[in-house]
Amino acid sequence: MRRFNVTGLCVSDKHYMADISQKISKIEKMVDYGQYITINRPRQYGKTTTLNTLANTLRGKYIIIKTSFEGVSDDMFLSEENFCGMIFDVFADSVEFIDPGLSDVLKKCGKDSNNFNDLSRAITDLIRKTNKDVVLIIDEVDKSSNSRVFLKFLGLLRNKYLARNSGEDITFKSVILSGVHDIKNLKLAIRDESSVRFNSPWNISAKFKVDLSFSSEEIKSMLLDYSEETGIKFNTSLIADEIYKFTNGYPYLVSDICLIIDEDLDKNWTLSGVYDAIKQILKEKNTLFEDVIKNIENNEDLKAIVFDILVEGMTINYNPDSYEKGIMYGIFTEKEGDLIIHNKIFEERIYNYLIEQRNIRRMVAAFISTDQSQSIDKNRLNMEKVLLKFQEFMFQEYRKQDERFYETNGRLIFLAYLKPLINGRGFSFVEAQTRQNKRMDVVITSGQDKFVVELKIWNGKKYEEKGLKQLVEYLNFQNLDKGYMIVFNLNTDKQYTSGWTQVDDKEIFEVMV
Repeated sequence: MRRFNVTGLCVSDKHYMADISQKISKIEKMVDYGQYITINRPRQYGKTTTLNTLANTLRGKYIIIKTSFEGVSDDMFLSEENFCGMIFDVFADSVEFIDPGLSDVLKKCGKDSNNFNDLSRAITDLIRKTNKDVVLIIDEVDKSSNSRVFLKFLGLLRNKYLARNSGEDITFKSVILSGVHDIKNLKLAIRDESSVRFNSPWNISAKFKVDLSFSSEEIKSMLLDYSEETGIKFNTSLIADEIYKFTNGYPYLVSDICLIIDEDLDKNWTLSGVYDAIKQILKEKNTLFEDVIKNIENNEDLKAIVFDILVEGMTINYNPDSYEKGIMYGIFTEKEGDLIIHNKIFEERIYNYLIEQRNIRRMVAAFISTDQSQSIDKNRLNMEKVLLKFQEFMFQEYRKQDERFYETNGRLIFLAYLKPLINGRGFSFVEAQTRQNKRMDVVITSGQDKFVVELKIWNGKKYEEKGLKQLVEYLNFQNLDKGYMIVFNLNTDKQYTSGWTQVDDKEIFEVMV
């Protein structure tokens, strides 16, 4: 019996896999054209599985050398002699069990390589002996990306590629390098150590436009495969769309939701099952989340941009040059020309991280220690009481000297306030409906109940009315009859009002804080 997989390589006879044949077909065409390719995507984004599927597809048409620098000895990168003497052995070891004959050829071709001139001749000799187009695939190149010896190797491949195109050499049909960092942007001195002229050793790399994230249809293909094999029937389109909504197709997160539903939640393939799986994921401690938080924490500029998007509610135009690092690490992506957090699960995990910052934690400590049962009626969350208690909390805690703190962190404080209430009962996620009007919707699920709370900064009655209309539109989208609004009013003479109002056919409870 197959299972969903979140650890390492996925293979079709052991794991349920999304149908990525269209992606593979696009990459295959690039190989057929003889292009050299760089695939840089975040960690746990399905790069290794994609390369393995591609290699299996290309075998028969080409000779495939697929290897990885993960686990390769550091000694290999210490000197030109070491690298040139060991690289063909690395190639040979990687194909030993797939093609022992090719492994022997590789060992013989590389046995006398002591420098890059020798290595160049060895590559030419290999192509002549095999008398067939050879494709080289190297995964996990990040380990070597800071090695001058490796950069010279890239320079060698580039020179042979250019010479091949002019009929002056023979070399690999295609070379594919895969990792997190973009090898194309690495620089190498053209002449010697004292030279100030630099060039990229991999500026021959073709543009790689294949989206490795899963679409809703690709997620559905995996669920259909599962359903057919297990005989478990459910609405695969509905579940695929909901998984995509929260993951934006991030392969690891997609598979993790499916794995949890199948193995931890008694195969509850419903919307409720998806939400319960997400709740469990948000509590997990794994290397993906650790990398996301570590990269934010270790980069002040990146942290500031995350804060601007999630807390300040700012709209930032997508610019791959200005925000390259956050895009490379998978924290950011593009939507309709704007820079956004890649997916809702990342958003919630980052919100949880921000909530635990010292100032916010101290701000809500008083509330966390109070009797939270005041907001619970018959074991169900009473959102009207939740908002009234929050209003009371803000009235008690607000100080004039903290005005800027409240202006900047008000919405974050509400999310922190909400967290202990829904812990174990449900979860919340943020919908950024329109950043321009400084508003966001918090969608809260608790059991079978769903609530939408709009958080809006006071900009006058006109904008309040506009916000109510926008909330009604979103309630229609969520198929809800009631909605809630918190208005953060920073005026010193504000009134802490509250009450229900009718807008069109919806009831909205609004509090001013």
